[in-house]
Amino acid sequence: MKYIKMAVSFNFGEVVSIIIASILLPFLPETPIQLLVESLLYDFGQLTLPFDNVDKEYLSKPKQFKVKSLLNFMLFMGPLSSMFDLVVFALMWFACNLRDPATFQTVWFSYSIVSNLIGLHIIRTAKMPFIQSNANKAVYASSIGLSIIGIVVPFTFLGNLIGLVPLAPQYIAIILGVPILYCIVALFAKKIYMKKYGEWI
Repeated sequence: MKYIKMAVSFNFGEVVSIIIASILLPFLPETPIQLLVESLLYDFGQLTLPFDNVDKEYLSKPKQFKVKSLLNFMLFMGPLSSMFDLVVFALMWFACNLRDPATFQTVWFSYSIVSNLIGLHIIRTAKMPFIQSNANKAVYASSIGLSIIGIVVPFTFLGNLIGLVPLAPQYIAIILGVPILYCIVALFAKKIYMKKYGEWI
């Protein structure tokens, strides 16, 4: 359930972001090969979820797979994720006056990986992550490791091969700063969701 809800919410949010950005921008916000590599790296991070710790409260009674619950989660958390994608687009376009397609695509490539892997820790538990509920060490290791890879790839031959370019420090600040802001807002959104639907995962 953790994997499924993460996948549908983040993927739905990213599809919405791509559609909006493709309409508003004079170039693609991300090329197909970049999107595939980004998704591959993120999926590697989710491969550690079977080893994750599960909150005792979640195991107190049997759970049912409910399509409506999945839909509610996707329609609630997906647009929230998309909203922060659009914040990144706005920062790059207006604040940084960024018009170079390769640099723009690179920032979103790295941001998407870092944001999803940090957001994973918000979604994996109904409790306060890092404080009330800790993930398995494998989940922490993969999240940190793959986030670093997501930032470093544009500086490598592989990054150049798929059209990514090295980034200046101000763009790294966006890649690291906006996901932290997303986590803070997502924690409040989690409380609203749980109050409305009486569940989380």
